[in-house]
Amino acid sequence: QVQLTESGGGLVQAGGSLTLSCAASGLTFSNYAMGWFRQAPGKARELAAAISWSGISTYYPDFVKGRFTISRDNAKNTMYLQMNNLNPEDTAVYYCAAGGGWGGYPVEADFESWGQGTQVTVSS
Repeated sequence: QVQLTESGGGLVQAGGSLTLSCAASGLTFSNYAMGWFRQAPGKARELAAAISWSGISTYYPDFVKGRFTISRDNAKNTMYLQMNNLNPEDTAVYYCAAGGGWGGYPVEADFESWGQGTQVTVSS
């Protein structure tokens, strides 16, 4: 049974930083592309970052480029999201997801396993 467990969320002031972690079990982690998605209240879930199984390829939507960095440690079955220069618009529940990879760019349908999410709140 695949289990993805997020941690590291919390309350931070605008301009601050947080690092999220996603611990994976029940799968051969190094075979899976991974992603971070987020969902703000009243909004659709959206991709925040994705990383290929090897870590060589990453993808960021424009609204996080230069602020977020995704990484993974296949030896530890763990993925990370370093978030810098946070703003109130980054407030959301952040979800970890695992999938087989993506085509042109990653979309939600590319990921079949999901964590329960961790809340990130950025105060102004």
